[in-house]
Amino acid sequence: MASEKEIEALIETAMRSLREMMDVNTIIGDIIESDSGVTVIPVSKVSCGFFAGGGEYAQHREKLPFLGGSGAGLNVQPVGFLVIHGEQIRLIPVCGATPLDKAIEAVPLIAEQLQNLLDRNSGCQ
Repeated sequence: MASEKEIEALIETAMRSLREMMDVNTIIGDIIESDSGVTVIPVSKVSCGFFAGGGEYAQHREKLPFLGGSGAGLNVQPVGFLVIHGEQIRLIPVCGATPLDKAIEAVPLIAEQLQNLLDRNSGCQ
């Protein structure tokens, strides 16, 4: 059926538009390096969607013309910045962090401190 191929073409157009708007640099931004050895990487959340539809318009019985449309949208929301200094990596959120975000961010630091404590205790025995 001709209308199926036309709908496929509309979907392909919408998907091509999304691919053109979004690449890996949309989610993970360009790396920023300072002279002091600090590296900052912007991180974003990307949401996208598309639609396509169509059908045959029955004006005349002999030939049914196809009508259709498609569209695509992209939403980019900054999440935070990865800050790398030496061997330490931190995520600094753009918005105010919730208590859960703060707890998750503290896990690597707590794990490192526990490991140091265990290393010290095992060395004393």
